[in-house]
Amino acid sequence: MHKPQNTIEDIKKHPLTNAYIKGADENLDVLGYTEHGIRHATIVSQNASKIMTKLWHEPRVVELTEIAGYLHDIGNVVNRKGHSVSGALLAVEILKSLGFIEDEITAIIRAIGNHDEEEGGGPVSNIAAAVILADKADIHRSRVRNPNMITFDIHDRVNYAATYSSVEIDADSRIISLNLTIDTHVSQIMEYFEIFLSRMMICRKAAVSLNCKFEIVVNDIKLL
Repeated sequence: MHKPQNTIEDIKKHPLTNAYIKGADENLDVLGYTEHGIRHATIVSQNASKIMTKLWHEPRVVELTEIAGYLHDIGNVVNRKGHSVSGALLAVEILKSLGFIEDEITAIIRAIGNHDEEEGGGPVSNIAAAVILADKADIHRSRVRNPNMITFDIHDRVNYAATYSSVEIDADSRIISLNLTIDTHVSQIMEYFEIFLSRMMICRKAAVSLNCKFEIVVNDIKLL
């Protein structure tokens, strides 16, 4: 009798998962970053899974993508710098304790270790590409912790201006779209491109690696 395969629910229930995400988010809160807690982990996980499902990948690959998306930022519990590499190493402990096979552990940590363009990451696999796209697409005012708009920096301002964000996949046309609604009374659209240009470049690379085209639609206008 074969052992049942582990699922995203097993990952979510693991005590180290919750401890690492909580600790990582607390670190980034102190350092002045936007929210990187359970909310962000869940949205990235769900959107990465959505991308792979829409592009007709096998169910187990979709599950592994969902897991990689959920765990992608746990390395922030160690330090913001190098968090993708430390996150991949921390994930090994969780995955091994749950009995994941070696190939699946490898697939997951490849994605985690390569999700951040500022740390030399890139779309080294389909799973990594989906996690990159899902991570960079999570731009929303609910991530801003600073309660004082007067003291907003440009990152706070752009995130707070984003009242809606979604990832849409047209599998037939092979187009992956980031759809945003930005309140231009809070931040001008140009500010979004000013601070997120490197993110958009890696999103384009990730989409291409999935044999897709990447588009950005802001306030119902296609800008890329």
